[in-house]
Amino acid sequence: MKRLTYVLLCFAISIGMAVAQNTRVTGTVLSADDGEPVIGASVMVKGTAIGTITNIDGQFELNVPSSSRTLMIS
Repeated sequence: MKRLTYVLLCFAISIGMAVAQNTRVTGTVLSADDGEPVIGASVMVKGTAIGTITNIDGQFELNVPSSSRTLMIS
């Protein structure tokens, strides 16, 4: 019985770890007009409430769920 409980616990933990994996995404937002960094641009993961804004150098850092593929920048 203890062994079965242990196996089920390990299985549940491994599923949780596989589903909850995130990818750290970093980048710089540049203006298409002049190539200068865009300060305060909004960077969002499409279909979620996960987002951030760029710093004074136009750089951002974001933890994105591995299931997401698209960033929206405005």
